[in-house]
Amino acid sequence: MTVRESSSGAAAAPQAPGAEEVERGLERHRVELTGYCYRMLGSAFEAEDAVQETLVRAWRGADRFEGRSSLRSWLYRIATNVCLDSLDAGKRRARPMDLSPASRADAVLPDPTSEGMWVEPAPDGRVVPEGGDPADVVVGRESVRLAFVAALQHLPPRQRAVLILRDVLAWKASEAAELLGTSVPSVNSALQRARATLAEAGASAEQTAGGSGLDEQHEALLERYVDAFERYDLHALTTLLHEDAVLNMPPFPMWVRGHDDIRDFMATVGAGCAGSRMVPVAASGLPGYAQYRPAPGGGYRAFALQVIEVEGGRIRTMSSYHDADRLFPLFGLPLDLPAESAG
Repeated sequence: MTVRESSSGAAAAPQAPGAEEVERGLERHRVELTGYCYRMLGSAFEAEDAVQETLVRAWRGADRFEGRSSLRSWLYRIATNVCLDSLDAGKRRARPMDLSPASRADAVLPDPTSEGMWVEPAPDGRVVPEGGDPADVVVGRESVRLAFVAALQHLPPRQRAVLILRDVLAWKASEAAELLGTSVPSVNSALQRARATLAEAGASAEQTAGGSGLDEQHEALLERYVDAFERYDLHALTTLLHEDAVLNMPPFPMWVRGHDDIRDFMATVGAGCAGSRMVPVAASGLPGYAQYRPAPGGGYRAFALQVIEVEGGRIRTMSSYHDADRLFPLFGLPLDLPAESAG
Protein backbone atom coordinates (compact mmCIF):
# COMPACT_ATOMS: atom_id res chain seq x y z
CA MET A 1 0.00 0.00 0.00
CA THR A 2 1.09 3.59 -0.50
CA VAL A 3 2.39 5.06 2.71
CA ARG A 4 0.27 7.88 3.98
CA GLU A 5 1.32 10.64 6.31
CA SER A 6 3.24 9.32 9.31
CA SER A 7 1.06 8.91 12.36
CA SER A 8 3.71 10.59 14.51
CA GLY A 9 3.66 13.99 12.85
CA ALA A 10 5.40 16.97 14.40
CA ALA A 11 6.17 16.78 18.10
CA ALA A 12 3.40 18.29 20.19
CA ALA A 13 4.06 20.85 22.88
CA PRO A 14 4.36 19.21 26.30
CA GLN A 15 1.53 21.19 27.82
CA ALA A 16 -2.06 20.03 27.61
CA PRO A 17 -3.96 21.44 24.61
CA GLY A 18 -6.82 23.78 25.26
CA ALA A 19 -10.37 23.15 24.09
CA GLU A 20 -9.90 25.34 21.00
CA GLU A 21 -6.71 23.52 20.03
CA VAL A 22 -8.43 20.15 20.44
CA GLU A 23 -11.32 21.28 18.26
CA ARG A 24 -9.00 22.69 15.59
CA GLY A 25 -7.03 19.44 15.60
CA LEU A 26 -10.16 17.37 15.24
CA GLU A 27 -11.51 19.53 12.42
CA ARG A 28 -8.16 19.28 10.63
CA HIS A 29 -8.36 15.47 10.80
CA ARG A 30 -12.13 15.03 10.79
CA VAL A 31 -12.39 13.43 7.34
CA GLU A 32 -9.62 10.89 7.90
CA LEU A 33 -10.95 10.07 11.37
CA THR A 34 -14.45 9.60 9.94
CA GLY A 35 -12.99 7.31 7.26
CA TYR A 36 -11.19 5.32 9.95
CA CYS A 37 -14.36 4.96 12.03
CA TYR A 38 -16.36 4.07 8.90
CA ARG A 39 -14.02 1.18 8.15
CA MET A 40 -14.29 0.06 11.77
CA LEU A 41 -18.07 0.36 12.07
CA GLY A 42 -19.44 -0.08 8.53
CA SER A 43 -21.84 2.87 8.81
CA ALA A 44 -21.34 6.52 7.89
CA PHE A 45 -23.90 7.53 10.51
CA GLU A 46 -22.16 5.60 13.28
CA ALA A 47 -18.78 6.88 12.08
CA GLU A 48 -19.88 10.51 12.39
CA ASP A 49 -21.32 9.81 15.84
CA ALA A 50 -18.01 8.18 16.82
CA VAL A 51 -16.01 11.20 15.69
CA GLN A 52 -18.31 13.52 17.63
CA GLU A 53 -17.84 11.33 20.71
CA THR A 54 -14.08 11.49 20.08
CA LEU A 55 -14.24 15.28 20.27
CA VAL A 56 -16.23 15.14 23.52
CA ARG A 57 -13.76 12.71 25.11
CA ALA A 58 -10.82 14.78 23.88
CA TRP A 59 -12.25 17.91 25.48
CA ARG A 60 -12.82 16.10 28.74
CA GLY A 61 -9.38 14.50 28.73
CA ALA A 62 -7.30 17.38 27.42
CA ASP A 63 -5.65 17.92 30.81
CA ARG A 64 -4.33 14.32 30.68
CA PHE A 65 -2.65 14.78 27.29
CA GLU A 66 1.07 14.77 28.06
CA GLY A 67 2.50 15.53 24.64
CA ARG A 68 4.26 12.17 24.23
CA SER A 69 2.54 11.79 20.86
CA SER A 70 1.07 14.16 18.31
CA LEU A 71 -2.43 15.54 18.74
CA ARG A 72 -3.37 13.50 15.65
CA SER A 73 -2.17 10.23 17.22
CA TRP A 74 -3.97 11.09 20.45
CA LEU A 75 -7.23 11.68 18.56
CA TYR A 76 -6.81 8.36 16.74
CA ARG A 77 -6.34 6.63 20.09
CA ILE A 78 -9.56 8.14 21.40
CA ALA A 79 -11.44 7.31 18.18
CA THR A 80 -10.22 3.71 18.37
CA ASN A 81 -11.46 3.37 21.93
CA VAL A 82 -14.84 4.85 20.93
CA CYS A 83 -15.16 2.30 18.12
CA LEU A 84 -14.05 -0.61 20.31
CA ASP A 85 -16.60 0.41 22.95
CA SER A 86 -19.29 0.51 20.26
CA LEU A 87 -18.31 -2.94 19.01
CA ASP A 88 -18.22 -4.57 22.46
CA ALA A 89 -21.72 -5.95 21.95
CA GLY A 90 -20.37 -8.21 19.20
CA LYS A 91 -22.56 -6.78 16.46
CA ARG A 92 -21.32 -7.08 12.89
CA ARG A 93 -22.72 -5.33 9.87
CA ALA A 94 -22.91 -7.34 6.66
CA ARG A 95 -24.18 -7.39 3.11
CA PRO A 96 -27.15 -9.55 2.07
CA MET A 97 -24.75 -11.86 0.19
CA ASP A 98 -23.00 -12.64 3.50
CA LEU A 99 -26.13 -13.89 5.23
CA SER A 100 -28.13 -16.07 2.85
CA PRO A 101 -28.00 -17.84 -0.52
CA ALA A 102 -29.24 -16.05 -3.61
CA SER A 103 -33.01 -15.91 -4.15
CA ARG A 104 -34.84 -16.63 -7.38
CA ALA A 105 -36.51 -13.78 -9.23
CA ASP A 106 -39.97 -15.04 -8.29
CA ALA A 107 -39.24 -15.05 -4.55
CA VAL A 108 -41.53 -12.96 -2.36
CA LEU A 109 -39.87 -9.72 -1.31
CA PRO A 110 -39.29 -10.06 2.45
CA ASP A 111 -39.98 -7.36 4.99
CA PRO A 112 -37.15 -4.86 5.45
CA THR A 113 -34.92 -5.37 8.46
CA SER A 114 -33.15 -2.94 10.79
CA GLU A 115 -30.68 -0.62 9.06
CA GLY A 116 -28.25 -1.58 11.85
CA MET A 117 -27.66 -4.93 10.11
CA TRP A 118 -26.13 -3.63 6.90
CA VAL A 119 -22.86 -2.17 5.70
CA GLU A 120 -23.97 1.22 4.38
CA PRO A 121 -22.44 3.58 1.79
CA ALA A 122 -20.67 6.77 2.78
CA PRO A 123 -20.20 9.98 0.78
CA ASP A 124 -16.61 10.12 -0.46
CA GLY A 125 -16.25 13.71 0.72
CA ARG A 126 -16.87 12.68 4.33
CA VAL A 127 -14.46 9.73 4.50
CA VAL A 128 -11.72 10.30 1.88
CA PRO A 129 -9.34 13.22 2.46
CA GLU A 130 -8.56 15.20 -0.68
CA GLY A 131 -5.29 16.91 -1.48
CA GLY A 132 -1.78 15.69 -0.79
CA ASP A 133 -0.26 12.76 -2.61
CA PRO A 134 -2.70 11.55 -5.31
CA ALA A 135 -1.67 7.96 -4.55
CA ASP A 136 -2.78 8.45 -0.95
CA VAL A 137 -6.19 9.63 -2.16
CA VAL A 138 -6.48 6.46 -4.27
CA VAL A 139 -5.65 4.31 -1.24
CA GLY A 140 -8.21 6.17 0.84
CA ARG A 141 -10.93 5.73 -1.78
CA GLU A 142 -10.14 2.05 -2.40
CA SER A 143 -10.17 1.17 1.29
CA VAL A 144 -13.72 2.48 1.86
CA ARG A 145 -15.21 0.33 -0.91
CA LEU A 146 -18.24 -1.64 0.19
CA ALA A 147 -16.67 -5.06 -0.42
CA PHE A 148 -13.58 -4.21 1.63
CA VAL A 149 -15.52 -2.58 4.48
CA ALA A 150 -17.82 -5.61 4.55
CA ALA A 151 -14.80 -7.93 4.67
CA LEU A 152 -13.38 -5.97 7.60
CA GLN A 153 -16.53 -6.75 9.56
CA HIS A 154 -15.46 -10.42 9.65
CA LEU A 155 -12.54 -9.46 11.91
CA PRO A 156 -12.66 -9.18 15.70
CA PRO A 157 -12.62 -5.46 16.62
CA ARG A 158 -8.99 -5.23 17.73
CA GLN A 159 -7.75 -7.16 14.70
CA ARG A 160 -9.85 -4.82 12.57
CA ALA A 161 -8.12 -1.80 14.14
CA VAL A 162 -4.66 -3.34 13.68
CA LEU A 163 -5.24 -4.13 10.01
CA ILE A 164 -6.60 -0.67 9.23
CA LEU A 165 -3.77 1.07 11.07
CA ARG A 166 -1.04 -1.06 9.52
CA ASP A 167 -2.23 -1.99 6.01
CA VAL A 168 -4.45 0.99 5.15
CA LEU A 169 -3.01 3.93 7.10
CA ALA A 170 0.58 2.56 7.03
CA TRP A 171 1.32 3.09 10.71
CA LYS A 172 4.43 1.41 12.09
CA ALA A 173 3.93 -1.64 14.29
CA SER A 174 5.35 0.31 17.24
CA GLU A 175 2.88 3.16 16.67
CA ALA A 176 -0.09 0.78 16.46
CA ALA A 177 1.12 -1.01 19.60
CA GLU A 178 1.36 2.26 21.52
CA LEU A 179 -2.11 3.32 20.39
CA LEU A 180 -3.67 -0.01 21.39
CA GLY A 181 -1.69 -0.34 24.62
CA THR A 182 -0.08 -3.62 23.61
CA SER A 183 3.23 -5.00 22.35
CA VAL A 184 4.74 -5.04 18.87
CA PRO A 185 4.66 -8.89 18.76
CA SER A 186 0.96 -8.78 19.66
CA VAL A 187 0.29 -6.29 16.85
CA ASN A 188 2.22 -8.40 14.34
CA SER A 189 0.36 -11.55 15.41
CA ALA A 190 -3.02 -9.82 15.15
CA LEU A 191 -2.11 -8.46 11.72
CA GLN A 192 -1.13 -11.91 10.48
CA ARG A 193 -4.43 -13.41 11.68
CA ALA A 194 -6.43 -10.52 10.21
CA ARG A 195 -4.77 -10.87 6.82
CA ALA A 196 -5.49 -14.62 6.82
CA THR A 197 -9.17 -14.01 7.61
CA LEU A 198 -9.50 -11.43 4.84
CA ALA A 199 -7.79 -13.78 2.39
CA GLU A 200 -10.41 -16.43 3.22
CA ALA A 201 -13.10 -13.80 2.52
CA GLY A 202 -11.48 -12.98 -0.81
CA ALA A 203 -10.31 -9.49 0.15
CA SER A 204 -7.13 -7.74 1.20
CA ALA A 205 -5.90 -4.20 1.53
CA GLU A 206 -3.47 -4.77 -1.35
CA GLN A 207 -6.15 -6.18 -3.68
CA THR A 208 -8.44 -3.30 -2.83
CA ALA A 209 -5.99 -0.77 -4.19
CA GLY A 210 -5.85 -2.17 -7.69
CA GLY A 211 -7.19 -0.54 -10.82
CA SER A 212 -9.84 1.85 -9.60
CA GLY A 213 -9.45 4.63 -12.11
CA LEU A 214 -12.50 5.83 -13.99
CA ASP A 215 -10.96 5.56 -17.46
CA GLU A 216 -12.87 6.30 -20.65
CA GLN A 217 -14.04 2.70 -21.05
CA HIS A 218 -15.30 2.62 -17.46
CA GLU A 219 -17.10 5.95 -17.87
CA ALA A 220 -18.69 4.80 -21.11
CA LEU A 221 -19.95 1.65 -19.39
CA LEU A 222 -21.58 3.74 -16.65
CA GLU A 223 -23.14 6.07 -19.22
CA ARG A 224 -24.67 3.07 -20.96
CA TYR A 225 -25.92 1.78 -17.61
CA VAL A 226 -27.67 5.06 -16.79
CA ASP A 227 -29.17 5.27 -20.27
CA ALA A 228 -30.45 1.68 -20.12
CA PHE A 229 -31.84 2.11 -16.59
CA GLU A 230 -33.62 5.38 -17.31
CA ARG A 231 -35.19 3.86 -20.43
CA TYR A 232 -35.74 0.67 -18.42
CA ASP A 233 -34.37 -1.34 -21.32
CA LEU A 234 -33.62 -4.50 -19.38
CA HIS A 235 -32.09 -6.29 -22.36
CA ALA A 236 -29.58 -3.45 -22.87
CA LEU A 237 -28.90 -3.28 -19.14
CA THR A 238 -28.27 -7.02 -18.89
CA THR A 239 -25.61 -6.88 -21.61
CA LEU A 240 -23.55 -4.64 -19.29
CA LEU A 241 -23.48 -7.20 -16.47
CA HIS A 242 -21.21 -10.12 -15.71
CA GLU A 243 -22.95 -13.45 -16.18
CA ASP A 244 -22.97 -13.94 -12.39
CA ALA A 245 -23.62 -10.29 -11.48
CA VAL A 246 -25.38 -9.58 -8.19
CA LEU A 247 -28.28 -7.28 -7.31
CA ASN A 248 -28.84 -6.63 -3.60
CA MET A 249 -31.27 -4.24 -1.93
CA PRO A 250 -30.64 -3.43 1.75
CA PRO A 251 -32.57 -3.29 4.03
CA PHE A 252 -34.30 -6.22 2.28
CA PRO A 253 -32.49 -9.43 3.33
CA MET A 254 -32.37 -10.98 -0.14
CA TRP A 255 -30.32 -10.81 -3.31
CA VAL A 256 -30.43 -12.22 -6.82
CA ARG A 257 -27.66 -13.36 -9.12
CA GLY A 258 -27.23 -13.76 -12.86
CA HIS A 259 -28.70 -12.26 -16.00
CA ASP A 260 -32.00 -14.11 -16.01
CA ASP A 261 -32.93 -13.59 -12.37
CA ILE A 262 -31.85 -9.93 -12.33
CA ARG A 263 -33.79 -9.18 -15.51
CA ASP A 264 -36.89 -11.06 -14.33
CA PHE A 265 -36.78 -9.48 -10.88
CA MET A 266 -36.51 -5.98 -12.34
CA ALA A 267 -39.34 -6.70 -14.79
CA THR A 268 -41.71 -7.80 -12.01
CA VAL A 269 -40.93 -6.66 -8.46
CA GLY A 270 -38.91 -3.74 -9.79
CA ALA A 271 -41.30 -2.69 -12.53
CA GLY A 272 -42.17 0.53 -10.69
CA CYS A 273 -38.62 1.77 -11.39
CA ALA A 274 -39.49 2.38 -15.06
CA GLY A 275 -39.14 6.06 -15.86
CA SER A 276 -36.64 6.75 -13.05
CA ARG A 277 -34.06 9.51 -13.17
CA MET A 278 -30.49 8.98 -12.00
CA VAL A 279 -28.28 11.61 -10.35
CA PRO A 280 -24.57 10.70 -10.01
CA VAL A 281 -22.93 10.56 -6.58
CA ALA A 282 -19.57 9.36 -5.24
CA ALA A 283 -20.24 6.67 -2.64
CA SER A 284 -17.71 4.59 -0.71
CA GLY A 285 -15.01 5.07 -3.32
CA LEU A 286 -17.33 3.87 -6.08
CA PRO A 287 -19.65 5.38 -8.69
CA GLY A 288 -23.20 5.69 -7.44
CA TYR A 289 -26.54 7.11 -8.43
CA ALA A 290 -29.42 8.63 -6.56
CA GLN A 291 -32.48 6.99 -8.10
CA TYR A 292 -35.68 9.06 -8.24
CA ARG A 293 -38.89 7.30 -9.30
CA PRO A 294 -41.85 9.11 -10.87
CA ALA A 295 -44.10 10.59 -8.18
CA PRO A 296 -47.90 10.26 -8.41
CA GLY A 297 -48.39 14.03 -8.35
CA GLY A 298 -45.67 14.78 -10.88
CA GLY A 299 -41.93 15.15 -10.61
CA TYR A 300 -39.76 12.51 -8.99
CA ARG A 301 -39.36 11.13 -5.47
CA ALA A 302 -36.21 9.73 -3.87
CA PHE A 303 -36.30 5.94 -3.99
CA ALA A 304 -32.87 4.34 -3.63
CA LEU A 305 -29.15 5.04 -3.59
CA GLN A 306 -27.36 2.73 -6.03
CA VAL A 307 -23.68 1.85 -5.73
CA ILE A 308 -22.07 0.16 -8.74
CA GLU A 309 -19.05 -2.14 -8.59
CA VAL A 310 -17.27 -2.79 -11.89
CA GLU A 311 -14.79 -5.54 -12.65
CA GLY A 312 -13.17 -6.46 -15.94
CA GLY A 313 -15.17 -3.98 -18.00
CA ARG A 314 -18.59 -5.16 -16.78
CA ILE A 315 -20.78 -4.52 -13.77
CA ARG A 316 -20.21 -7.04 -11.01
CA THR A 317 -22.53 -5.77 -8.26
CA MET A 318 -25.49 -3.40 -8.06
CA SER A 319 -26.25 -2.40 -4.47
CA SER A 320 -29.53 -0.52 -4.21
CA TYR A 321 -30.06 0.99 -0.75
CA HIS A 322 -33.77 1.49 -0.14
CA ASP A 323 -33.49 3.89 2.77
CA ALA A 324 -33.73 7.12 0.84
CA ASP A 325 -35.12 9.24 3.68
CA ARG A 326 -31.93 8.60 5.70
CA LEU A 327 -29.32 8.36 2.96
CA PHE A 328 -30.25 11.17 0.58
CA PRO A 329 -29.78 13.95 3.19
CA LEU A 330 -26.44 12.38 4.16
CA PHE A 331 -25.32 12.76 0.53
CA GLY A 332 -26.71 16.31 0.30
CA LEU A 333 -29.50 15.21 -2.03
CA PRO A 334 -33.07 16.48 -2.12
CA LEU A 335 -35.90 14.04 -1.56
CA ASP A 336 -37.91 15.45 -4.46
CA LEU A 337 -37.04 16.54 -7.99
CA PRO A 338 -39.32 18.69 -10.11
CA ALA A 339 -39.99 17.26 -13.52
CA GLU A 340 -38.17 20.04 -15.34
CA SER A 341 -34.92 19.52 -13.39
CA ALA A 342 -34.62 15.77 -14.05
CA GLY A 343 -33.05 14.10 -17.02
